[in-house]
Amino acid sequence: MTASLNKTTSGSKISVEQINSFLGAEVTGLNLAGGIGDADVATLEAALAEHEVLVFRDQALTGEELMALGEKFGALSVHPFSPNDEKSPALILFRNDENTPPWGTDVWHSDETFRKVPPLATMLHALDVPRFGGDTMFASMTAAFEGLSDRMQHFLSGLEAEHDFVIFKALFGETAEGREKLLKYEQEYPPALHPVVAAHPVTGRKLIFVNPQFTTGIKGMDAAESRQLLTQLYDLTKVPEYQYRHHWTNNTLVMWDNRSTQHYAVHDYFPKKRYMQRVTISGREAPRNAFAAADVEHVKSRKTRIPSDLLALKGGHAPTKGS
Repeated sequence: MTASLNKTTSGSKISVEQINSFLGAEVTGLNLAGGIGDADVATLEAALAEHEVLVFRDQALTGEELMALGEKFGALSVHPFSPNDEKSPALILFRNDENTPPWGTDVWHSDETFRKVPPLATMLHALDVPRFGGDTMFASMTAAFEGLSDRMQHFLSGLEAEHDFVIFKALFGETAEGREKLLKYEQEYPPALHPVVAAHPVTGRKLIFVNPQFTTGIKGMDAAESRQLLTQLYDLTKVPEYQYRHHWTNNTLVMWDNRSTQHYAVHDYFPKKRYMQRVTISGREAPRNAFAAADVEHVKSRKTRIPSDLLALKGGHAPTKGS
C-alpha cells in the first residue's frame, strides 16, 4: 500500500497521506465545494481503490454541493428505505437527536448489497456532530481475506451467498397496507446472489463480500453450516488490525469504497444530536467472483442420499404450474 501521494492536477495539488495500517488516508489540497476537475476525480478514484477510506477535513458543503460532488464519480443511488430529502431523493439526511434516535446502522455492513449491483462508494458529510461519541468504524475486507490461512481461502473459493433487505422489512409493520408495500419492494428487489470472495474491479485484490445486515445464506450449503461459516466471516470485521475508527468533527467528509469495506455507526451519543448528510454513488458492475463459481453439488450437505433432481421437487411441496 502506498504511504502517500502528492499530485498536481488542474491547478490543484492533491496530497493523499495514509493514516492507518490497512485502510484510511487523508486528502488535502482540494476545495470540494468549489468543484473538482476530471483529473482530480481520476486521482481520487485511484486513491479510493488503494486506501479504501478517504478523509477530507474542513469542507463546508451544502446538500446541493455534496450531490454535485458525488455525481463527479457516477450516477447517484436513491436508497429506497433511508430518510431521503423530499426534494432531492438522492440526498440522505441523518438527523438524530433526543427525539429521533439512530436506528439500524449499529451493525457491520456494506451499503445496499441487496441490490444486483451494489453501490460503488458512499460520501458522508458531518453537519453538526457531538464533541465525542458517534464515531464510524470501518473494516477492510481486503485485509480480512488476506489474513485468512491458505486452507480457508481455498475453502471459500467460488462460494456464493444471497443478500436481502431483511433489516428494513420491519419498517412496513403488520397492517394490510404495510404488507402490500413490502410485497412491492420484494418484487423490485428480489434476493441478490453475490460471491463470498469477490475481486476488486480496480485493484484485482480478493476480498470478503458478506455482511450480517444483508447476507442471508450461502448458496447450496446446509443452513446450519452456512450460519456457522457466515458468523466466522462476520467476525473478521471485529479484528482491530483490520479497522479504522473515524472520529467526526463538523465539516468533515468521508468517502469509502463500498466494494471493499464494511462500516459500523457507533450508537453512543444519545441524546446528543448528530446531523449528517450522505450521497451514494451507484455501482458500475455486479461483484465479480474471484474464482470460478462453485458447483452446488460440491457444496450441498451429504446427510441424505436423495439425488439433487429429486430434492428439487421439495417433497411435493413445490407450487405447480399455474398455481
